[in-house]
Amino acid sequence: MHFRTITRITGLLMGLFSMTMLPPALVAILFKDGGGTAFLQAFVVCLLLGFLFWYPNRRHHAELRTREGFLIVVLFWTVLGSIGALPFIFSKEPDLSWTDSFFESFSALTTTGATVIVGLDDLPKAILFYRHLLQWLGGMGIIVLAVAILPVLGIGGMQLYRAEIPGPVKDSKMTPRIAETAKALWYIYLLLTLACAGAYWIAGMTAFDALCHAFSTIAIGGFSTHDASMGYFDNPAINMICVFFLLVAAVNFSVHFAAFSRRGINLRVYFRDTEFKLLLAIQLVLVLICFATLYHSGIYDSPEETLDYALFQAVSISTTAGFGTESFHQWPLFLPILLIFSSFIGGCGGSTAGGIKVIRVLLLLLQGSRELKRLIHPRAMFSIRIGNTALSDRVVDAVWGFFSAYALVFVFCMLALMAMGMDDITAFSATAACLNNLGPGLGEVASNYAGVSDGAKWILLLAMLFGRLEIFTLLVLFTPTFWKT
Repeated sequence: MHFRTITRITGLLMGLFSMTMLPPALVAILFKDGGGTAFLQAFVVCLLLGFLFWYPNRRHHAELRTREGFLIVVLFWTVLGSIGALPFIFSKEPDLSWTDSFFESFSALTTTGATVIVGLDDLPKAILFYRHLLQWLGGMGIIVLAVAILPVLGIGGMQLYRAEIPGPVKDSKMTPRIAETAKALWYIYLLLTLACAGAYWIAGMTAFDALCHAFSTIAIGGFSTHDASMGYFDNPAINMICVFFLLVAAVNFSVHFAAFSRRGINLRVYFRDTEFKLLLAIQLVLVLICFATLYHSGIYDSPEETLDYALFQAVSISTTAGFGTESFHQWPLFLPILLIFSSFIGGCGGSTAGGIKVIRVLLLLLQGSRELKRLIHPRAMFSIRIGNTALSDRVVDAVWGFFSAYALVFVFCMLALMAMGMDDITAFSATAACLNNLGPGLGEVASNYAGVSDGAKWILLLAMLFGRLEIFTLLVLFTPTFWKT
Protein backbone atom coordinates (compact mmCIF):
# COMPACT_ATOMS: atom_id res chain seq x y z
CA MET A 1 0.00 0.00 0.00
CA HIS A 2 1.52 3.31 -1.11
CA PHE A 3 0.52 5.37 1.94
CA ARG A 4 2.66 8.41 1.15
CA THR A 5 1.18 8.66 -2.35
CA ILE A 6 -2.29 8.35 -0.84
CA THR A 7 -1.46 11.08 1.68
CA ARG A 8 -0.23 13.34 -1.13
CA ILE A 9 -3.43 12.84 -3.12
CA THR A 10 -5.57 13.46 -0.05
CA GLY A 11 -3.72 16.72 0.53
CA LEU A 12 -4.36 17.80 -3.05
CA LEU A 13 -8.05 16.97 -2.71
CA MET A 14 -8.26 18.99 0.51
CA GLY A 15 -6.62 21.92 -1.25
CA LEU A 16 -9.15 21.71 -4.07
CA PHE A 17 -12.00 21.36 -1.58
CA SER A 18 -10.94 24.56 0.21
CA MET A 19 -12.13 26.45 -2.89
CA THR A 20 -15.72 25.54 -1.98
CA MET A 21 -15.48 27.89 1.03
CA LEU A 22 -15.04 30.98 -1.17
CA PRO A 23 -18.40 31.16 -3.01
CA PRO A 24 -20.40 31.20 0.28
CA ALA A 25 -18.10 33.98 1.53
CA LEU A 26 -18.97 35.99 -1.59
CA VAL A 27 -22.67 35.29 -0.98
CA ALA A 28 -22.25 36.67 2.56
CA ILE A 29 -20.73 39.87 1.13
CA LEU A 30 -23.49 40.15 -1.48
CA PHE A 31 -26.40 39.76 0.95
CA LYS A 32 -24.65 41.42 3.92
CA ASP A 33 -26.35 39.12 6.44
CA GLY A 34 -23.25 37.69 8.14
CA GLY A 35 -21.61 34.30 7.98
CA GLY A 36 -18.68 35.19 5.74
CA THR A 37 -16.02 35.10 8.47
CA ALA A 38 -16.69 31.43 9.24
CA PHE A 39 -16.02 30.47 5.62
CA LEU A 40 -12.81 32.47 5.40
CA GLN A 41 -11.58 30.77 8.57
CA ALA A 42 -12.56 27.39 7.18
CA PHE A 43 -10.80 28.18 3.90
CA VAL A 44 -7.52 28.98 5.66
CA VAL A 45 -7.66 25.89 7.88
CA CYS A 46 -8.59 23.60 5.00
CA LEU A 47 -5.88 24.99 2.71
CA LEU A 48 -3.27 24.72 5.47
CA LEU A 49 -4.21 21.12 6.27
CA GLY A 50 -4.06 20.23 2.60
CA PHE A 51 -0.59 21.77 2.32
CA LEU A 52 0.63 19.86 5.39
CA PHE A 53 -0.58 16.60 3.87
CA TRP A 54 0.82 17.32 0.42
CA TYR A 55 4.19 19.04 0.93
CA PRO A 56 6.14 16.28 2.77
CA ASN A 57 4.91 13.73 0.21
CA ARG A 58 5.01 15.84 -2.95
CA ARG A 59 7.67 13.67 -4.64
CA HIS A 60 5.86 10.36 -4.19
CA HIS A 61 4.17 9.34 -7.45
CA ALA A 62 3.58 5.59 -7.18
CA GLU A 63 1.13 3.98 -9.62
CA LEU A 64 -2.33 3.55 -8.10
CA ARG A 65 -3.83 0.11 -7.90
CA THR A 66 -7.45 -0.84 -7.25
CA ARG A 67 -6.84 -1.16 -3.49
CA GLU A 68 -5.42 2.35 -3.27
CA GLY A 69 -8.37 3.59 -5.31
CA PHE A 70 -10.87 2.22 -2.79
CA LEU A 71 -8.95 3.65 0.15
CA ILE A 72 -8.65 7.11 -1.44
CA VAL A 73 -12.38 7.21 -2.18
CA VAL A 74 -13.25 6.35 1.43
CA LEU A 75 -10.68 8.84 2.75
CA PHE A 76 -12.04 11.41 0.34
CA TRP A 77 -15.56 11.23 1.73
CA THR A 78 -14.57 10.93 5.37
CA VAL A 79 -11.88 13.62 5.29
CA LEU A 80 -13.81 16.10 3.15
CA GLY A 81 -17.02 15.41 5.06
CA SER A 82 -15.10 16.23 8.24
CA ILE A 83 -13.47 19.44 7.04
CA GLY A 84 -16.76 20.35 5.42
CA ALA A 85 -18.10 20.67 8.96
CA LEU A 86 -15.70 23.55 9.73
CA PRO A 87 -18.01 26.39 8.58
CA PHE A 88 -20.79 24.99 10.77
CA ILE A 89 -18.39 24.76 13.73
CA PHE A 90 -17.04 28.30 13.24
CA SER A 91 -20.42 29.86 12.50
CA LYS A 92 -22.38 31.54 15.29
CA GLU A 93 -25.65 31.15 13.40
CA PRO A 94 -26.69 28.38 13.47
CA ASP A 95 -24.94 27.51 16.72
CA LEU A 96 -24.31 23.80 16.18
CA SER A 97 -22.45 21.31 18.33
CA TRP A 98 -19.55 19.34 16.86
CA THR A 99 -21.76 16.31 16.37
CA ASP A 100 -24.47 18.34 14.64
CA SER A 101 -21.87 20.07 12.45
CA PHE A 102 -20.45 16.75 11.27
CA PHE A 103 -23.94 15.33 10.76
CA GLU A 104 -25.02 18.31 8.63
CA SER A 105 -21.83 18.22 6.56
CA PHE A 106 -21.96 14.49 5.84
CA SER A 107 -25.69 14.68 5.16
CA ALA A 108 -25.06 17.37 2.56
CA LEU A 109 -22.01 15.79 0.91
CA THR A 110 -23.65 12.34 0.69
CA THR A 111 -26.85 14.01 -0.66
CA THR A 112 -28.88 12.48 2.17
CA GLY A 113 -30.69 15.71 3.03
CA ALA A 114 -31.31 14.89 6.70
CA THR A 115 -30.93 18.10 8.68
CA VAL A 116 -30.52 19.05 12.32
CA ILE A 117 -31.15 22.75 11.63
CA VAL A 118 -34.48 24.34 12.53
CA GLY A 119 -35.34 27.83 11.30
CA LEU A 120 -33.92 27.71 7.79
CA ASP A 121 -35.89 30.79 6.71
CA ASP A 122 -33.89 32.98 9.12
CA LEU A 123 -30.40 31.59 8.47
CA PRO A 124 -27.68 33.67 6.76
CA LYS A 125 -27.74 33.18 3.00
CA ALA A 126 -24.10 32.02 3.05
CA ILE A 127 -24.94 29.00 5.23
CA LEU A 128 -27.93 28.11 3.08
CA PHE A 129 -25.90 28.37 -0.11
CA TYR A 130 -23.08 26.27 1.34
CA ARG A 131 -25.45 23.44 2.30
CA HIS A 132 -26.80 23.27 -1.24
CA LEU A 133 -23.35 23.60 -2.80
CA LEU A 134 -22.13 20.61 -0.78
CA GLN A 135 -25.08 18.58 -2.03
CA TRP A 136 -24.44 19.59 -5.62
CA LEU A 137 -20.78 18.65 -5.41
CA GLY A 138 -21.57 15.38 -3.67
CA GLY A 139 -24.32 14.48 -6.14
CA MET A 140 -22.07 13.33 -8.92
CA GLY A 141 -19.13 12.83 -6.60
CA ILE A 142 -16.40 15.43 -6.23
CA ILE A 143 -13.97 12.62 -6.90
CA VAL A 144 -15.12 12.50 -10.55
CA LEU A 145 -14.26 16.16 -10.94
CA ALA A 146 -10.92 15.47 -9.29
CA VAL A 147 -10.29 12.66 -11.75
CA ALA A 148 -10.70 15.15 -14.58
CA ILE A 149 -8.13 17.48 -13.03
CA LEU A 150 -5.61 15.26 -11.26
CA PRO A 151 -4.21 13.55 -14.39
CA VAL A 152 -2.65 16.90 -15.19
CA LEU A 153 -0.85 16.61 -11.85
CA GLY A 154 0.41 13.11 -12.65
CA ILE A 155 -2.30 11.07 -10.94
CA GLY A 156 -4.07 8.24 -12.78
CA GLY A 157 -7.82 8.15 -12.40
CA MET A 158 -9.33 4.88 -13.53
CA GLN A 159 -9.03 3.16 -10.15
CA LEU A 160 -10.78 6.06 -8.43
CA TYR A 161 -13.53 6.15 -11.05
CA ARG A 162 -14.26 2.44 -10.74
CA ALA A 163 -14.57 2.74 -6.96
CA GLU A 164 -16.73 5.86 -7.05
CA ILE A 165 -19.25 5.59 -9.88
CA PRO A 166 -22.44 3.89 -8.62
CA GLY A 167 -24.11 0.91 -10.21
CA PRO A 168 -23.17 -1.37 -13.11
CA VAL A 169 -21.49 1.41 -15.12
CA LYS A 170 -18.29 0.71 -13.17
CA ASP A 171 -16.76 -1.60 -15.76
CA SER A 172 -17.26 0.59 -18.82
CA LYS A 173 -16.03 3.97 -19.95
CA MET A 174 -18.17 6.27 -22.08
CA THR A 175 -15.10 7.77 -23.73
CA PRO A 176 -11.63 6.26 -24.19
CA ARG A 177 -9.96 8.44 -21.58
CA ILE A 178 -11.22 8.58 -18.00
CA ALA A 179 -10.58 12.32 -17.76
CA GLU A 180 -12.76 12.89 -20.81
CA THR A 181 -15.44 10.70 -19.27
CA ALA A 182 -15.40 12.71 -16.05
CA LYS A 183 -15.57 15.99 -17.96
CA ALA A 184 -18.49 14.72 -20.05
CA LEU A 185 -20.37 13.73 -16.88
CA TRP A 186 -19.82 17.16 -15.37
CA TYR A 187 -20.84 19.01 -18.53
CA ILE A 188 -24.13 17.12 -18.51
CA TYR A 189 -24.51 17.72 -14.78
CA LEU A 190 -23.82 21.45 -15.12
CA LEU A 191 -26.18 21.93 -18.07
CA LEU A 192 -29.00 20.14 -16.25
CA THR A 193 -28.40 22.34 -13.19
CA LEU A 194 -28.54 25.55 -15.23
CA ALA A 195 -31.70 24.40 -17.01
CA CYS A 196 -33.35 23.51 -13.71
CA ALA A 197 -32.38 26.84 -12.11
CA GLY A 198 -33.73 28.76 -15.10
CA ALA A 199 -37.01 26.86 -15.00
CA TYR A 200 -37.43 27.50 -11.26
CA TRP A 201 -36.70 31.21 -11.74
CA ILE A 202 -39.22 31.54 -14.59
CA ALA A 203 -41.82 29.71 -12.47
CA GLY A 204 -41.54 32.30 -9.69
CA MET A 205 -38.59 31.53 -7.41
CA THR A 206 -36.07 34.21 -6.57
CA ALA A 207 -32.68 33.81 -8.29
CA PHE A 208 -31.12 32.67 -5.00
CA ASP A 209 -33.81 30.08 -4.26
CA ALA A 210 -33.79 28.89 -7.86
CA LEU A 211 -30.05 28.24 -7.86
CA CYS A 212 -30.03 26.56 -4.43
CA HIS A 213 -32.96 24.30 -5.24
CA ALA A 214 -31.47 23.45 -8.64
CA PHE A 215 -28.33 22.30 -6.81
CA SER A 216 -30.29 20.01 -4.52
CA THR A 217 -32.70 18.82 -7.24
CA ILE A 218 -30.10 17.64 -9.76
CA ALA A 219 -28.09 16.13 -6.88
CA ILE A 220 -31.32 14.45 -5.66
CA GLY A 221 -30.37 15.81 -2.24
CA GLY A 222 -33.53 17.41 -0.89
CA PHE A 223 -32.13 20.37 1.07
CA SER A 224 -34.25 23.52 0.91
CA THR A 225 -33.83 27.13 1.93
CA HIS A 226 -37.12 26.97 3.83
CA ASP A 227 -38.42 24.81 6.66
CA ALA A 228 -41.54 24.04 4.60
CA SER A 229 -39.36 22.76 1.72
CA MET A 230 -41.10 23.04 -1.66
CA GLY A 231 -44.40 23.56 0.13
CA TYR A 232 -43.19 27.09 0.94
CA PHE A 233 -43.77 28.19 -2.66
CA ASP A 234 -47.26 26.67 -2.98
CA ASN A 235 -46.82 26.62 -6.76
CA PRO A 236 -47.96 23.65 -8.90
CA ALA A 237 -45.65 24.77 -11.75
CA ILE A 238 -42.61 24.62 -9.45
CA ASN A 239 -43.73 21.20 -8.25
CA MET A 240 -43.92 19.87 -11.81
CA ILE A 241 -40.50 21.29 -12.67
CA CYS A 242 -39.06 19.58 -9.61
CA VAL A 243 -40.67 16.25 -10.50
CA PHE A 244 -39.37 16.44 -14.08
CA PHE A 245 -35.77 17.19 -13.12
CA LEU A 246 -35.80 14.61 -10.32
CA LEU A 247 -36.75 11.97 -12.87
CA VAL A 248 -34.06 13.24 -15.25
CA ALA A 249 -31.42 13.10 -12.51
CA ALA A 250 -32.57 9.60 -11.52
CA VAL A 251 -31.65 8.28 -14.98
CA ASN A 252 -28.25 6.72 -15.64
CA PHE A 253 -25.99 9.55 -16.80
CA SER A 254 -24.39 7.30 -19.39
CA VAL A 255 -27.82 7.17 -21.05
CA HIS A 256 -27.91 10.98 -21.10
CA PHE A 257 -24.45 10.90 -22.61
CA ALA A 258 -25.56 8.50 -25.33
CA ALA A 259 -28.72 10.50 -26.07
CA PHE A 260 -26.88 13.82 -26.40
CA SER A 261 -23.66 12.74 -28.06
CA ARG A 262 -21.75 14.67 -30.70
CA ARG A 263 -23.70 12.88 -33.40
CA GLY A 264 -26.87 14.73 -32.38
CA ILE A 265 -29.86 14.23 -30.11
CA ASN A 266 -31.37 10.75 -30.11
CA LEU A 267 -34.21 10.42 -27.58
CA ARG A 268 -34.91 6.85 -28.66
CA VAL A 269 -31.88 5.87 -26.58
CA TYR A 270 -33.96 6.33 -23.43
CA PHE A 271 -36.72 3.99 -24.52
CA ARG A 272 -34.25 1.34 -25.59
CA ASP A 273 -32.90 1.30 -22.04
CA THR A 274 -34.61 -1.37 -19.94
CA GLU A 275 -33.73 0.27 -16.64
CA PHE A 276 -35.22 3.61 -17.72
CA LYS A 277 -38.50 1.98 -18.72
CA LEU A 278 -38.71 0.11 -15.41
CA LEU A 279 -37.99 3.36 -13.51
CA LEU A 280 -40.95 5.05 -15.23
CA ALA A 281 -43.17 2.04 -14.58
CA ILE A 282 -42.33 2.06 -10.87
CA GLN A 283 -43.02 5.79 -10.64
CA LEU A 284 -46.36 5.41 -12.44
CA VAL A 285 -47.51 2.61 -10.13
CA LEU A 286 -46.52 4.57 -7.01
CA VAL A 287 -48.30 7.72 -8.17
CA LEU A 288 -51.47 5.79 -9.01
CA ILE A 289 -51.49 4.03 -5.62
CA CYS A 290 -50.94 7.30 -3.75
CA PHE A 291 -53.56 9.14 -5.78
CA ALA A 292 -56.19 6.41 -5.40
CA THR A 293 -55.62 6.11 -1.65
CA LEU A 294 -55.66 9.87 -1.00
CA TYR A 295 -58.68 10.42 -3.25
CA HIS A 296 -60.58 7.63 -1.48
CA SER A 297 -59.64 9.11 1.91
CA GLY A 298 -60.98 12.53 0.90
CA ILE A 299 -58.03 14.39 2.46
CA TYR A 300 -57.87 17.03 -0.28
CA ASP A 301 -60.61 19.12 -1.85
CA SER A 302 -60.21 18.25 -5.54
CA PRO A 303 -58.76 15.53 -7.78
CA GLU A 304 -56.25 18.05 -9.19
CA GLU A 305 -54.93 18.93 -5.75
CA THR A 306 -54.80 15.26 -4.80
CA LEU A 307 -52.81 14.43 -7.94
CA ASP A 308 -50.38 17.29 -7.31
CA TYR A 309 -49.57 16.09 -3.79
CA ALA A 310 -49.51 12.40 -4.75
CA LEU A 311 -47.25 12.93 -7.77
CA PHE A 312 -44.77 15.15 -5.97
CA GLN A 313 -44.37 13.07 -2.81
CA ALA A 314 -44.25 9.76 -4.68
CA VAL A 315 -41.47 10.89 -7.05
CA SER A 316 -39.56 12.85 -4.40
CA ILE A 317 -39.42 10.01 -1.87
CA SER A 318 -38.93 7.13 -4.30
CA THR A 319 -36.02 8.88 -6.06
CA THR A 320 -34.51 9.54 -2.59
CA ALA A 321 -34.70 13.34 -2.91
CA GLY A 322 -36.81 13.98 0.18
CA PHE A 323 -38.41 17.28 -0.88
CA GLY A 324 -41.90 17.83 0.46
CA THR A 325 -44.99 19.87 -0.32
CA GLU A 326 -46.96 18.07 2.37
CA SER A 327 -46.23 16.15 5.57
CA PHE A 328 -46.50 12.71 3.99
CA HIS A 329 -46.00 11.06 7.38
CA GLN A 330 -49.52 12.27 8.28
CA TRP A 331 -51.09 10.37 5.40
CA PRO A 332 -52.78 6.99 6.03
CA LEU A 333 -50.01 4.78 7.48
CA PHE A 334 -49.98 2.48 4.46
CA LEU A 335 -48.63 5.26 2.20
CA PRO A 336 -45.70 6.51 4.33
CA ILE A 337 -44.44 2.94 4.79
CA LEU A 338 -44.89 2.25 1.06
CA LEU A 339 -42.91 5.36 0.12
CA ILE A 340 -40.12 4.56 2.58
CA PHE A 341 -39.85 1.07 1.06
CA SER A 342 -39.81 2.59 -2.44
CA SER A 343 -36.71 4.56 -1.48
CA PHE A 344 -34.85 1.24 -1.18
CA ILE A 345 -35.16 0.95 -4.96
CA GLY A 346 -34.09 4.55 -5.63
CA GLY A 347 -33.03 5.60 -9.12
CA CYS A 348 -31.02 4.05 -11.92
CA GLY A 349 -27.43 2.92 -11.60
CA GLY A 350 -25.06 5.70 -12.60
CA SER A 351 -27.47 8.40 -11.43
CA THR A 352 -27.30 10.77 -8.47
CA ALA A 353 -30.08 8.88 -6.63
CA GLY A 354 -29.55 6.64 -3.63
CA GLY A 355 -31.00 3.24 -2.82
CA ILE A 356 -30.21 -0.22 -4.16
CA LYS A 357 -30.81 1.01 -7.75
CA VAL A 358 -33.41 -0.10 -10.28
CA ILE A 359 -31.02 -2.28 -12.28
CA ARG A 360 -30.14 -4.40 -9.24
CA VAL A 361 -33.80 -4.83 -8.29
CA LEU A 362 -34.52 -5.90 -11.87
CA LEU A 363 -31.72 -8.47 -11.74
CA LEU A 364 -33.00 -9.81 -8.43
CA LEU A 365 -36.47 -10.25 -9.94
CA LEU A 366 -35.07 -11.97 -13.02
CA GLN A 367 -32.98 -14.27 -10.84
CA GLY A 368 -36.04 -15.13 -8.75
CA SER A 369 -37.97 -15.92 -11.92
CA ARG A 370 -35.11 -18.12 -13.15
CA GLU A 371 -35.09 -20.10 -9.91
CA LEU A 372 -38.84 -20.75 -10.24
CA LYS A 373 -38.31 -22.04 -13.78
CA ARG A 374 -35.48 -24.29 -12.58
CA LEU A 375 -37.84 -25.88 -10.04
CA ILE A 376 -40.10 -26.94 -12.90
CA HIS A 377 -37.31 -27.77 -15.39
CA PRO A 378 -34.23 -28.75 -13.32
CA ARG A 379 -32.10 -29.70 -16.33
CA ALA A 380 -32.94 -26.68 -18.48
CA MET A 381 -30.46 -23.84 -19.01
CA PHE A 382 -31.90 -20.37 -18.45
CA SER A 383 -29.97 -17.14 -19.00
CA ILE A 384 -30.69 -13.73 -17.55
CA ARG A 385 -30.93 -11.01 -20.18
CA ILE A 386 -31.09 -7.24 -20.01
CA GLY A 387 -32.30 -6.19 -23.42
CA ASN A 388 -30.37 -8.33 -25.89
CA THR A 389 -27.44 -8.90 -23.54
CA ALA A 390 -27.05 -12.14 -21.60
CA LEU A 391 -25.45 -11.58 -18.21
CA SER A 392 -22.91 -13.89 -16.62
CA ASP A 393 -23.62 -15.61 -13.32
CA ARG A 394 -20.81 -13.55 -11.80
CA VAL A 395 -22.88 -10.38 -12.26
CA VAL A 396 -25.94 -11.98 -10.66
CA ASP A 397 -23.84 -13.30 -7.77
CA ALA A 398 -22.44 -9.82 -7.21
CA VAL A 399 -25.95 -8.37 -7.04
CA TRP A 400 -27.00 -10.98 -4.50
CA GLY A 401 -23.89 -10.22 -2.48
CA PHE A 402 -24.64 -6.51 -2.57
CA PHE A 403 -28.25 -7.07 -1.50
CA SER A 404 -27.16 -9.28 1.40
CA ALA A 405 -24.59 -6.73 2.58
CA TYR A 406 -27.15 -3.93 2.24
CA ALA A 407 -29.65 -5.85 4.38
CA LEU A 408 -26.97 -6.68 6.95
CA VAL A 409 -25.88 -3.04 7.34
CA PHE A 410 -29.52 -1.96 7.56
CA VAL A 411 -30.34 -4.44 10.34
CA PHE A 412 -27.15 -3.61 12.27
CA CYS A 413 -27.83 0.16 12.21
CA MET A 414 -31.51 -0.21 13.06
CA LEU A 415 -30.82 -2.51 16.03
CA ALA A 416 -28.08 -0.14 17.26
CA LEU A 417 -30.56 2.75 17.20
CA MET A 418 -33.19 0.73 19.04
CA ALA A 419 -30.57 -0.25 21.64
CA MET A 420 -30.09 3.49 22.28
CA GLY A 421 -33.77 3.85 23.15
CA MET A 422 -35.23 4.92 19.79
CA ASP A 423 -38.72 3.61 19.06
CA ASP A 424 -39.12 1.02 16.32
CA ILE A 425 -40.83 3.21 13.67
CA THR A 426 -38.28 5.99 14.09
CA ALA A 427 -35.34 3.56 14.09
CA PHE A 428 -36.60 1.78 10.97
CA SER A 429 -37.35 4.93 9.00
CA ALA A 430 -34.22 6.83 10.11
CA THR A 431 -31.99 3.93 9.08
CA ALA A 432 -33.79 3.60 5.75
CA ALA A 433 -33.65 7.36 5.17
CA CYS A 434 -29.92 7.60 5.82
CA LEU A 435 -28.81 4.34 4.20
CA ASN A 436 -30.87 5.17 1.09
CA ASN A 437 -29.66 8.81 1.22
CA LEU A 438 -33.28 9.93 1.42
CA GLY A 439 -33.43 12.32 4.39
CA PRO A 440 -36.90 12.56 5.96
CA GLY A 441 -38.28 9.62 7.87
CA LEU A 442 -41.20 8.88 10.18
CA GLY A 443 -41.80 9.33 13.89
CA GLU A 444 -39.26 11.58 15.59
CA VAL A 445 -37.35 12.21 12.34
CA ALA A 446 -40.30 13.17 10.17
CA SER A 447 -39.27 16.85 10.06
CA ASN A 448 -35.66 16.95 11.22
CA TYR A 449 -33.03 15.09 13.24
CA ALA A 450 -32.46 17.75 15.90
CA GLY A 451 -34.03 15.60 18.64
CA VAL A 452 -31.92 12.51 17.92
CA SER A 453 -29.20 11.68 20.47
CA ASP A 454 -25.55 12.28 19.58
CA GLY A 455 -24.73 8.57 19.57
CA ALA A 456 -27.60 7.85 17.19
CA LYS A 457 -26.44 10.65 14.87
CA TRP A 458 -23.01 9.05 14.51
CA ILE A 459 -24.60 5.71 13.63
CA LEU A 460 -26.81 7.42 11.05
CA LEU A 461 -23.78 9.28 9.72
CA LEU A 462 -22.09 5.92 9.16
CA ALA A 463 -25.23 4.69 7.39
CA MET A 464 -25.04 7.71 5.07
CA LEU A 465 -21.48 6.78 4.12
CA PHE A 466 -22.39 3.15 3.52
CA GLY A 467 -25.26 4.22 1.28
CA ARG A 468 -23.28 6.81 -0.65
CA LEU A 469 -20.36 4.43 -1.25
CA GLU A 470 -22.71 1.57 -2.10
CA ILE A 471 -21.72 -0.66 0.82
CA PHE A 472 -18.78 -2.62 -0.65
CA THR A 473 -16.45 0.33 -1.19
CA LEU A 474 -16.50 0.97 2.56
CA LEU A 475 -17.06 -2.60 3.72
CA VAL A 476 -13.99 -3.89 1.87
CA LEU A 477 -11.76 -1.85 4.19
CA PHE A 478 -12.87 -4.03 7.11
CA THR A 479 -11.59 -7.25 5.51
CA PRO A 480 -8.11 -8.51 6.51
CA THR A 481 -7.38 -9.43 2.86
CA PHE A 482 -7.54 -5.78 1.83
CA TRP A 483 -4.59 -4.83 4.06
CA LYS A 484 -2.36 -7.75 3.11
CA THR A 485 0.56 -6.83 0.87
